[in-house]
Amino acid sequence: MAELTITVGGRRFEVACRDGEEHLLQTAAAILDAEAQTVVGQAGRIPEGRLLLMSGLLLADRTIAAEQALDEANARAAALEAELAALRQAPAPEPVRVEVPVIPGEVTDRLAEFAARAEAVAARLEERGTAV
Repeated sequence: MAELTITVGGRRFEVACRDGEEHLLQTAAAILDAEAQTVVGQAGRIPEGRLLLMSGLLLADRTIAAEQALDEANARAAALEAELAALRQAPAPEPVRVEVPVIPGEVTDRLAEFAARAEAVAARLEERGTAV
């Protein structure tokens, strides 16, 4: 067993813990000391038992609030997981039909006619250029 001296609210305490858990105990003591410092700052010097009681109650209050928040987060996560599972099991949505405008046939016919005329004019110009 490891023995440590911790300080809570300005008071020193000798405590024991299992070997290898010293860091956990020191961390817990630091959290309790922070609460005790808050109590001492608000109430001044109070008896040791009352200081530890008030510090413990403050920590319990924070723990309850954290557990409630965790429960709410777990419930929200479960709801989201259920929604995700339902989405995964749902059939794929029907493809969306998109209509692309098509150039009317008469416009393409006219363009082809203009292209043929332009080629004819170009051919005549080439003939004149070689005949000169």
